[in-house]
Amino acid sequence: MDLVDSSVVYANLPSLSVPHFLATTIVHAAQRTRSHLLIVLLADFFDPGHALSHTGTWNDVQQLLTFVYVHATKAAHEMNRVLMNIDVLLRGPNDRLPEPVVAPQCLFRVDGDSSPLPASLLGLITETVARAPTPALPPNAPAPVPSDTPSLFPVVALGGTFDHLHAGHRILLSMAAFIASTKLIVGVTSDALLTRKAHASVLEPLSVRTDAVRAFLARFKPGLEVDAVPISDVYGPTGWDANIQALVVSKETVEGAKAIAAHREKQALPALQTFTIDVISSTETNLSDSDAELLKQAKMSSTYIREWIVANATQ
Repeated sequence: MDLVDSSVVYANLPSLSVPHFLATTIVHAAQRTRSHLLIVLLADFFDPGHALSHTGTWNDVQQLLTFVYVHATKAAHEMNRVLMNIDVLLRGPNDRLPEPVVAPQCLFRVDGDSSPLPASLLGLITETVARAPTPALPPNAPAPVPSDTPSLFPVVALGGTFDHLHAGHRILLSMAAFIASTKLIVGVTSDALLTRKAHASVLEPLSVRTDAVRAFLARFKPGLEVDAVPISDVYGPTGWDANIQALVVSKETVEGAKAIAAHREKQALPALQTFTIDVISSTETNLSDSDAELLKQAKMSSTYIREWIVANATQ
């Protein structure tokens, strides 16, 4: 099977439902790609002028992103390409595509998708892949977002280590950017706090991790102001910035969100609306049973990546 360094999957979404029909195309593209895979999901409802409520569709979008990232990541890992750069972008039909990390050499499309291609993808070698069957699954019932929640928040915050930026990080960053209208504040854990991490010798330095966060967000949501800052405690800018309205956390960091809420109350700062990424938890998920099993196999963690780097360096 011939490999390419960089490729693109360009697919039209008919709805926000989990796109099971794309599974075969995503896996095939990941198997054929050596370094960089860009997956562009196209839909009218991702157009900036659409009336879609970003917070109201929070659960649907995180399930969609997780499904796509999990299938691509698992396929890459099975080919021993743990460091493959995988980006999933949500685009309206009139949005321009950002410059890819590496110029793509191959375009993958699902059979029956005739949506027009942007000029940047015309002329690429194109492979069409059969649609995967959609399984009959009972509907998930995630916790609803309160109906009086704004569609977007001007300033949203989140934090993390972001070492060897992987699919779990990208989902977290994507969802925070998805509900931010003006500015996203990203706290990046300082090097001094990471010395006890497993395989700390191959941890990326703060500057590399911060640049990776900025670069990904520039591709995911061009025009969004991104303030990526080092943090040395759980609070970061949420400990003093009164202009932040929303906080995005994962299930593993919910306790940190509680500490932030208590601190802001003590400092007489406005309370934050907290949104939880719950489909990428290693122990609990809102995905179907079969997709949840794929999630466990995908091993979306910086620890796993560092273990892989160390093991491969000694072979």
